[in-house]
Amino acid sequence: MTSRLQDKYNNEVVPALMEKFGYQNIMQAPKIEKVVLNMGVGEARDNPKALESAVKEMTTISGQKPVVTKAKKSVSNFKLREGMSVGCKVTLRGIKMFDFLDKLMNVALPRVRDFRGVPAKSFDGRGNYALGIKEQLIFPEIDYDKVDAIRGMDIIITTTAKSDEEARELLKLMGMPFTR
Repeated sequence: MTSRLQDKYNNEVVPALMEKFGYQNIMQAPKIEKVVLNMGVGEARDNPKALESAVKEMTTISGQKPVVTKAKKSVSNFKLREGMSVGCKVTLRGIKMFDFLDKLMNVALPRVRDFRGVPAKSFDGRGNYALGIKEQLIFPEIDYDKVDAIRGMDIIITTTAKSDEEARELLKLMGMPFTR
């Protein structure tokens, strides 16, 4: 069983990348390795229920149970002790990754108010793309009435591309709506 986006990658994106960058072998074409969703829950130290609801929402969005992240250092200004729960993250690979990306690019991002595209400058120099979302309500699975607080999340797309140009072309061909 393959995803719609995975079929698009194999049948349209790889040949286009091979033609544009002059790869000799199919294996040289960059591919998406993983997608990491990260949600920081700052109010978790005062309200343990906030972390529970964040984990539940992340599970609903990704289809996979997230890992609760702990503070690595104590920071007195934030009233934070080492080992306190501060957020949750989930790493998607394979078919779940392609399904999530399909949903993100075709359903969730167009639901953002005044959406003009995602910034094309958010690459890290090694072909990975980072994207911040201000509210989790853009995902269709989240029920607006059951949300206790609006939380943002970070989405990091890790690719095998050697440069930002290759990664940008890969994501553009996959359907990522970059700003013009």
